[in-house]
Amino acid sequence: MASLEIQALLITFREALEALLIVGIITTYLKRIKRPEFTKYVWLGVGLAILASFGAALLFQVVFTGFAAMGSEMYLKISIMLISSVLLTQMVFWMAKHSRNLKGEMESKLDGYLTAGNVIGMVFHTFLVVLREGIETVFFFAAITGGNIEKAITGWGAISGVLIAIVVCHLFFKGTMRVPLKTFFKVTGAFIVVVAAGLLVQAISMMQDLKIIGSIMPHAYNLTSILPEHPIDYAHYLRDYGVAPLLSGEIGIFLKALFGYSSMPSIEEILAYIGYFVVIYLLVKDSSKEPNTQKSTAESQKETANSYRKKAPGVTSVNT
Repeated sequence: MASLEIQALLITFREALEALLIVGIITTYLKRIKRPEFTKYVWLGVGLAILASFGAALLFQVVFTGFAAMGSEMYLKISIMLISSVLLTQMVFWMAKHSRNLKGEMESKLDGYLTAGNVIGMVFHTFLVVLREGIETVFFFAAITGGNIEKAITGWGAISGVLIAIVVCHLFFKGTMRVPLKTFFKVTGAFIVVVAAGLLVQAISMMQDLKIIGSIMPHAYNLTSILPEHPIDYAHYLRDYGVAPLLSGEIGIFLKALFGYSSMPSIEEILAYIGYFVVIYLLVKDSSKEPNTQKSTAESQKETANSYRKKAPGVTSVNT
């Protein structure tokens, strides 16, 4: 249970901080260009996104309950893990790509909305930015709880993560803490990629347990004597061999929930785990070939933003 709370804390901290940093960039910019009257529309978008995220969580819970009633709970868990693994990986790459000039992109879009007097567009933009983090959180929670999101939402971990994120964000915008956005998204993105890889191998393991897919080598190795993946495995080893494994099953269940650890993985799980990181490496390598195009885009956005600022007295130019 403690592992679930720690997972929920890490997830909500990461997602809430990401959302708050973006919202902070928007509100700080509005204040800087002397348009604070639009701030209330930003918070309106935030509020609507939070409600929509809770709605998505409720929908997940209803669907999970329905599948459980039909005796298809395991199939739903497998589906959630596979979808979450793909979706979270895609989101990490999206954020990694856009975080390179996140501040410039945000300010450029805001300039467009302010110039056109498009209040609805500003609300909708903020709504989508925060909703993305909310949906990401829902998928994370669904994956770590097997669909029963209520267990993650109602624990101390979720709210603790949000509160820590609020404190960190407050210190950041007060200038008492410096958080390089690119580094932040890179580090947290790496964490999500590792978790997504764990979800993938857990889904494969469950499919093999249900005989949906087979295995040419069900147990590639056995580390139960060192680190069993569950307290029950710890107890069984102690009963069968008369000596306790080196480490507790509580550690194993934590690592399994967070990173998909298995003390007796099949060869297919190992290959999928390695293959996942090979694909990630190739995608990262491919995306790193685009700096010139993105630099041109960033420079164009900077020129647009500075053009607008010249119309606003007392506003300095952009230095990204």
